[in-house]
Amino acid sequence: MFSASKRREEEKQKRAEGRLPPGQSLTQKFPVLHYGPVPSVDLSTWDLKFFGEVESPLTLNWEQFNQLPRTKLNMDLHCVTRWSMFDSEWEGVTLQTILDEGLLKIKPEAKYVLQHAEHGYTTNLPLEVMLQENFLFATHYDGKPLTPEHGYPLRGVIGAIKGQEELKTPYLWKGAKWIRGVEFLTQDQEGFWEQAGYHNQADIWKEQRTKSRFF
Repeated sequence: MFSASKRREEEKQKRAEGRLPPGQSLTQKFPVLHYGPVPSVDLSTWDLKFFGEVESPLTLNWEQFNQLPRTKLNMDLHCVTRWSMFDSEWEGVTLQTILDEGLLKIKPEAKYVLQHAEHGYTTNLPLEVMLQENFLFATHYDGKPLTPEHGYPLRGVIGAIKGQEELKTPYLWKGAKWIRGVEFLTQDQEGFWEQAGYHNQADIWKEQRTKSRFF
């Protein structure tokens, strides 16, 4: 457990390294934040669907998903509620991997993606961001399977990768916990929090937290 002075020292270091976005504070924990209850999951009936502006819809069950090539990422996570967690370890599958495996072909007119999760929760991202290497369909955190409160068995996660500042990085809510569907769209469609007033782009470096600073 870090002391308050130790936390401030590390926070100062991350700010000096250019890794701490404005308005953010370092956390030593992984806070649990989400809308609605933690769902119960039956892996024998679980699946992940890809649909919308694709040549053919794709459905993967749990076994099929876990046969895909894996990617491990070290990322800094930044939550709109102003906490930041650095050097978190994630493992899962990228959208680009699914395309490279020939399982899914996205139509050229698709420009946006809507993530569908349990309890009807949704969040949106441009397709170009979903295809970046800092977006992952994650099954593991810190070398272990996700816990239920952090999105077990599968969640979208997006963060900043040290040394790759060119990658667009939105706040953490733009990766849906308990994800079950990925819909490709020609026009942008706001998700749950976006409709409630959160910023549509959610750029961490521009502090795009809400649509209006008076919200």
